[in-house]
Amino acid sequence: MAVLTRNAILAEIEAGNVSITPFELDQLGSASIDLTLGDEIRVIQSGARPIDVLADSDFRDFTRVERLDDPYVLAPGSTIHGITRERIRLPRNLCGFLEGRSRFARLGLMIHVTSAFVQPGVDNRQVLEMSNVSGHPLRLHAGVRVCQIVLMRTEGEAAYAGRFAEQEKL
Repeated sequence: MAVLTRNAILAEIEAGNVSITPFELDQLGSASIDLTLGDEIRVIQSGARPIDVLADSDFRDFTRVERLDDPYVLAPGSTIHGITRERIRLPRNLCGFLEGRSRFARLGLMIHVTSAFVQPGVDNRQVLEMSNVSGHPLRLHAGVRVCQIVLMRTEGEAAYAGRFAEQEKL
């Protein structure tokens, strides 16, 4: 697999193979595309009873969606789900990885806990598992470019058809 640089990403966008909506040219870096935090988050509800981690466990049973009309204060040690404002469509021969931006990582904001991989053939918005690993509360704002996607060519072609294939909202 090879990482796509700015010119290769632009060529894929111009050919209609990759779609980022909405997209502005200044989101494009030397080898990644900046993505913004959308206008809703999913907050894990506190509780005393253990959550069974099983194949049929559903995160929605233990979380609630909140609008991000006002900044959200992410407490130290807490994790929430965010979602990108951008919808990403990749062809069957490209995949990606979501990465945090160093300016926010240095403040203690992690963008994904374990699911950074963006499958080939996706056409959806990406959920962000946002955690605060600092000793300070972090105030999160909708519309801020909190992460980036790095695109890579695959060996062969595939198309994701899993549970979150058409994810539009949290």
